[in-house]
Amino acid sequence: MSHILLVEDEVALARVVQDSLEQTGYQVTHAIDGTKAYTLFCGQPFDCCIIDVMLPLTDGFTLSTQIRAQGSVVPILFLTARSSTQDLVTGYQSGGNDYLRKPFSLEELQWRIKELLNRKKDPVAEKASVVLGNTCFIPYKQTLQLPDGKEIKLSHKETELLRLLSQHKNNILERKQALLALWGDDSFFHGRTMDVFVTKLRKHLKGDPSVEILNIRGVGYKLIG
Repeated sequence: MSHILLVEDEVALARVVQDSLEQTGYQVTHAIDGTKAYTLFCGQPFDCCIIDVMLPLTDGFTLSTQIRAQGSVVPILFLTARSSTQDLVTGYQSGGNDYLRKPFSLEELQWRIKELLNRKKDPVAEKASVVLGNTCFIPYKQTLQLPDGKEIKLSHKETELLRLLSQHKNNILERKQALLALWGDDSFFHGRTMDVFVTKLRKHLKGDPSVEILNIRGVGYKLIG
């Protein structure tokens, strides 16, 4: 039975969500604020976290950052009424895996949770490093080691995107494929968000001229290195 940490300060909404998930077969622990949620997270294992962005005491983005600082790769799904691209980028930078905008249907929430829980990784492959030109990409550490010895810390979403690009190195990664794999849909909104992360990766990699992320107009991206 998967154990879910639900962090939501709207008590009525939290009760509806918790009842729905428990009827589906999940074990759910509810926290009403970010500080209490972090204490719960540190005290027991969870398989997935559902976190509202606007929380008392500790907001959702900060809570996600605290969870990732522990080295945890537990899936994090944000619930939010916000809709700007910058808010999405901030959420993914803090370690979030997915977003669900309020108001939402319980059916969509359950589908997204199922998708997140199904994204199992090969533990051996997870530990492997990837050579990109003269740069070493270490996914499980979420770092880039540049030729000059400088180490760059990547966000969770940057790591996942670079991992996907690396798997298609010197070949085209289709835009739709990347969006479906990392965001769950290929909407224009998430497409803009992905473009922001590609720009961030290019900035991180500019210290190694042997590595380049090309934009294949109308198709996708190609990582050269």
